[in-house]
Amino acid sequence: MNRTRPMAFVTQPGKIEIRERPIPTLGEFDVLIKVRASTICGSDLHIFKGKHPFVSLPIPVGHEVAGEVAEVGRSVTKVRPGDKVSVEPVLICGHCHYCQQGNYQLCANFSFQYRQGQGGLTTDFIAPERWVHVLPENLPYKLGALIEPLAVAVHAVGLANLKIGDNVAIFGAGAIGLFILQVLRGAGAGKVFISDIRDFRLDLALELGATEVINVKKTDVVKQILQQTEGMGVKKAFEAVGLESTLIQSLQSIQKGGQVILVGLFEAESICIPANLFVQKEISLTGSQGYHWDFQRAIELVRVGNLELEKMITHQFTLDQIQNAFETLVDEGQNAVKVVIMVK
Repeated sequence: MNRTRPMAFVTQPGKIEIRERPIPTLGEFDVLIKVRASTICGSDLHIFKGKHPFVSLPIPVGHEVAGEVAEVGRSVTKVRPGDKVSVEPVLICGHCHYCQQGNYQLCANFSFQYRQGQGGLTTDFIAPERWVHVLPENLPYKLGALIEPLAVAVHAVGLANLKIGDNVAIFGAGAIGLFILQVLRGAGAGKVFISDIRDFRLDLALELGATEVINVKKTDVVKQILQQTEGMGVKKAFEAVGLESTLIQSLQSIQKGGQVILVGLFEAESICIPANLFVQKEISLTGSQGYHWDFQRAIELVRVGNLELEKMITHQFTLDQIQNAFETLVDEGQNAVKVVIMVK
């Protein structure tokens, strides 16, 4: 008998619905996971608004997943039924130049599961065992779903080659910006400035260890950072919004020889930035694509208890409330950071 599963699809801008999709037969190295929790990502919001630069509608959404192993293929040895797991939701070829070097995030055929028909806002998720990671037994499923965005932050901070005491700025106090903040604190950063347009996010950033928060609607963020760093600027900056204005601010806020790590996804097809800054200040701009070998690091950070994940989740819904969940995250008045979908 063919089995099916409910799966959330964005069908048109602002509209998401549940569709039934078949559960494929498990391959030799596949793992079937009963999804217990899935959180909504910023890229899911881009899709919901119909503004994701790399996909077209209709498309399934969701890729931040935690659940329980239900079935395994005959050659699976890494996990077993009953294990609590998180899923690295990538699809790679495994044989291109980049994959052979271990840089699978740069795979010539890189994709995500949701882009190929399997979203994480569902009840049953299939992944090859190499992408299934066992979670600490005492970690709630809703926090296990945060391993994926945490791995994004771990990867971005790793690209910065941070030295102990380096001053840092984060542009954007959304979920990724706040995860970056927590990873930076554990990595020994000096002063950490974080900017946003929403006070409730900035208040949370202070709770999570930011040195100073800046509301860009009220304060000139570049001027403030320069004043607090004796006119030099910060050594590293993270752009975690995806706007031309915040990228320019990040470039203007770093000191000579500094580095900006670009994490935000831009809805605009092209932007204009002050290119001469790169020559005048010998600064660099580094893109950060997802993660590679970072899930393991993220899980270890959670295991040793250095992070405050619970504070990141502000709203909780069930799968049949999916439209409301997305509307809540879009509505600035709801003060949402991470929205989790609990799946029975």
